[in-house]
Amino acid sequence: MLSGIGLSGLLLIVLVALILFGPSKLPQLGRAVGTTLSEFRRGSRELVEEIGTEERHQAEEGRR
Repeated sequence: MLSGIGLSGLLLIVLVALILFGPSKLPQLGRAVGTTLSEFRRGSRELVEEIGTEERHQAEEGRR
């Protein structure tokens, strides 16, 4: 995901974030982003599991 940014791009992003939010808000912002990503991953995992379960049920009904 971040492989194309490089070190200079990453430093630029950090510098802009520091300017916009200030050093006191960055940890709070990082936690919020981490929590959001975690919830998104959990939700997408549940969706994939639900789709898999539904496909298995349809396959079982097709065999009958």
